[in-house]
Amino acid sequence: MANIINLDRASKGYGPTGPLLVDVSIGLDDADRVGVVGLNGAGKSTLLRLLAREEEPDTGRVTHRRDLRVAVLPQTMDLPPTATVRDLVLGSYFGAEHEWAGDAGIRDILDGLGMAGLGLDEQVGKMSGGERRRIALAALLIRPADLLILDEPTNHLDIAGVDWLARWLARSWKGALVVVTHDRWFLDAVCNQTWEVADLQVRAYEGGYAAWILARAERERIAAFTEARRQNLLRKEIAWLRRGPPARTSKPKFRIDAANALIADVPPPRDQVTLAKLATARLGRQVYDLENVTLHAGPRLILDRVTWHVGPGDRIALLGANGAGKSTLLRLLAGITSASGFSTGKTVKAAFLSQELAELPGSLRLLEAVEQVARRVKLGDRELSAAQLAEVFGFTDRRVWTPVSDLSGGERRRLQMLRLLATEPNVLLLDEPTNDLDTDTLASLEDLLDTWPGTMIVASHDRYLVERVCESVYALPGNGTLRHLPGGVDEYLASLTTEEPVTSAPRAQKADSRTAKKELARVERQLEKLAQREEKLHAQMAEHATDFAKIGELDEKLRELTAEKAALEEEWLILAESAS
Repeated sequence: MANIINLDRASKGYGPTGPLLVDVSIGLDDADRVGVVGLNGAGKSTLLRLLAREEEPDTGRVTHRRDLRVAVLPQTMDLPPTATVRDLVLGSYFGAEHEWAGDAGIRDILDGLGMAGLGLDEQVGKMSGGERRRIALAALLIRPADLLILDEPTNHLDIAGVDWLARWLARSWKGALVVVTHDRWFLDAVCNQTWEVADLQVRAYEGGYAAWILARAERERIAAFTEARRQNLLRKEIAWLRRGPPARTSKPKFRIDAANALIADVPPPRDQVTLAKLATARLGRQVYDLENVTLHAGPRLILDRVTWHVGPGDRIALLGANGAGKSTLLRLLAGITSASGFSTGKTVKAAFLSQELAELPGSLRLLEAVEQVARRVKLGDRELSAAQLAEVFGFTDRRVWTPVSDLSGGERRRLQMLRLLATEPNVLLLDEPTNDLDTDTLASLEDLLDTWPGTMIVASHDRYLVERVCESVYALPGNGTLRHLPGGVDEYLASLTTEEPVTSAPRAQKADSRTAKKELARVERQLEKLAQREEKLHAQMAEHATDFAKIGELDEKLRELTAEKAALEEEWLILAESAS
């Protein structure tokens, strides 16, 4: 590996808002794939601009390797409205059509991002924000570069698009990568390092999102926080990560035993039996019934004589490509539109979170805007004051007195969700609830939804959220049907390709899976033995701390053991994928 960028005691701030980054020193190598995380407004996008040298630091310096080629996808774009897709994506860089049409790599990018569906000669001024995002991403990926800097690349991409981008970066991108995204599944899928922007600093961790969560929890434990503090969202998040499918937990290279010890006393995310009883008591037997319902969005057919029953306590995810009709279906359930054959239970009290920011009282302060709805809120077995509910959504004591008109887009989104929950609904209809929310706020939201006893229907491209809070998955394929997917997101992605779903795997494949599980158990036993040897070596090094010759001998053994352990962990990762 070779170093390509260095930040040396770099500081940056903007006028009255004060500094965002102070004395940051960090380096980037040519093989690094870094996910940048932190609260909204912490300075993540500022860090990206410093890395790209789009801005210079107020103090300190940023140095690039000579002739470094940097490609940047900003969070907001200004594309000329009269330019065509061909102008922006291909331009004059690739010459005649036959020159780029014969390049399999370029065709893969154009197909993966759906450029054929947009039409190369269409003007971008007529296109949606999501289509413009895909155009900018395609233009970036087909040009050679040494470093990709991506600010929220998954915005406006559906689950299939996010999956394609993650696979393309793993398979085809050979340079360095720095990405800011709130998509936690994507962070684990593509990143081998995590940079946390917090408290005016940047802290580096090995591994993706799950490894970062573990490191944060371990850091707090070592700092001797109280047991009550250890029972926090971070530990619950780790419990979710470790209890999930092997494909998720195998991404970071952290010690499994250490993670299990840390979460040994964490209860399951939710008690389904208790929640189901509470939901039935609050909702009765009927929530939503669709009997041979036909639904249109303008001329487009969304449902064609579909029958579907939603009961009390159901936790449902709606998947589908952009434009498949998820929002249209949610508006029907919310009572905004109507259709023959659709009925709602008498006790249903629904709250609908739309993608658009609802009208908020700009003249009020944040806490006043919450208290306007309710001063105290009962959510499941928890009763919270308006201030406590605001704190759950990341609004500190000082921030609750901010005028609503001065809130950022992400903060307004949080306030919108907060006010909805303050109405104490028994049905939640959430349309892309993770838009503009940072990872810590998402964890708080999921913790709240874990113990929420009502019916919940979520339309989201956030795979992590879907797998965390929902129990069943339905897809809108775009052909007028509503399809139940017992295999969840994996079955949905498999249905978009010619590959057979996992549920219909041939016997030989199942036999391979059984073999992989046996091998996995063998490797785990070997890793346990290596961990014991490693512990003994550390104890011996502490015992002979003043004997430099002995320390050198022990250090050599420790390096050999570490290399053996790394090789076994690589083998474990491969076997975990095969066994899943």
